[in-house]
Amino acid sequence: MRDSAAPGAATGDSRPAPTSPAAAVAAPRQARWRLLADRRFLVLLALGFSAGVPLPLVAGTVLRQWFTEAGLSLTEIGLTALIGWSYSFKFVWSPLLDEVRPPSFLARLGRRRGWLALIQPALAAAILATGLTDPAAAPLATAACAVAVAFLSASQDIAVDAYRIEILEEREQGYGLACYIWGYRGALLASGAGTLLLVAQIGWAGAYAYAAALIGVGFLAVLMGREPAIPAGGVVTGATATISWRARLSAAVIEPFADFMRRPHWLAILLFVGLYKLGEAMAGTMTIPFYRQLGFTREEVAAVGSVFGLFALLGGALAGGWVVARIGVGRALVLTGLGQMLSNLMYVALAHAGHDVAMLWAQVGVENFTDGMADAAFVAYLSGLTNRAFTATQYALLSSLATIPLRTAGAASGWMVERLGLAWADFFLITTAAALPAMAIMLWLLTRLPVAEATRACRHPSR
Repeated sequence: MRDSAAPGAATGDSRPAPTSPAAAVAAPRQARWRLLADRRFLVLLALGFSAGVPLPLVAGTVLRQWFTEAGLSLTEIGLTALIGWSYSFKFVWSPLLDEVRPPSFLARLGRRRGWLALIQPALAAAILATGLTDPAAAPLATAACAVAVAFLSASQDIAVDAYRIEILEEREQGYGLACYIWGYRGALLASGAGTLLLVAQIGWAGAYAYAAALIGVGFLAVLMGREPAIPAGGVVTGATATISWRARLSAAVIEPFADFMRRPHWLAILLFVGLYKLGEAMAGTMTIPFYRQLGFTREEVAAVGSVFGLFALLGGALAGGWVVARIGVGRALVLTGLGQMLSNLMYVALAHAGHDVAMLWAQVGVENFTDGMADAAFVAYLSGLTNRAFTATQYALLSSLATIPLRTAGAASGWMVERLGLAWADFFLITTAAALPAMAIMLWLLTRLPVAEATRACRHPSR
């Protein structure tokens, strides 16, 4: 070992070797590089990539582009928003992955990697099967395969999140989460824009086969990684095996909600959380049919909507974090919420402009940047609402609640356009107005229950 040649090693001197000022400065940097070079972080990067692959294929732009080109009605395209319900309700079956062990032939991989090694091949097969369907001839078959993909994808998320938390020490969690997020974002480009750009060359079946192969990145990570250490007592997550299913359900769902319902104005808070992104959800579900009707090609949608849109979203998230730090969560909610609401007017401008690529870039840039800013403020607000005794479960439940109304409203957006005979400009004016109830509740809450008071109530709830 290199340390054997260090000063004092040969003489038995136990005093630390003298350290130069330059070495003192370099030491923390070298420690960070050693941390990031750890194979565990490469595994988390790959697992984040695998987790991000399915989302565009079954609950995002790719599936809606396919349905639009297949000539499905706007009502049917809108209903694709319901496919994502698996992501909203995954907390319901997450205790199963703690309580039930994977099949015996995967036992040598351990609990976390064993489940991932079972889920990921099934997920790849479901993606491949989705691509082999024909939505023009049998849309229900395509939707059924997409639902299976979403369920398996949400199950993969549960196992990956547990693995990420358990494989790292407390001080390493931030680096691990960063690796996971970068892998996830990279997958959104690879499976979103990448799949759309390949359709012209190899067709929808080939493009979905390519996306299914991307899951192999996560499977290799499972084989290369190591299983988290089992704590004393022989159970991965503590003493969970000795706790009944009813007790687990109570701890995971009932107790966090019961704690939350003891807060002042808890119902108004839940209404605000559920309605905050209503306008965005209604608009987002109809974006692909809207672009298609204006004459934008699949390649333009991939380059502008997926690639440029993702970078605009990330830039907005950074800007939103800066705004929260500068003016506080409450004021940031008002400012970014207003920007998110007004950004829907860019759809109205694009509807009047028609097939104008420059206007498309402007609309995508403004809408994604303001959404990223609003997401940063909203996440900061949700984080402040969680009681430290129930941080993980309460945040998961609140974030799930925030997505359920969005998917429901998004599913109805196609019906609104089609059955009510709305022009696109009128529809997007309605989506802009749909943000007003949440804005009104938010202003009422900030007046009656400022963020600082709400945070104190969450940290020290009355019993």
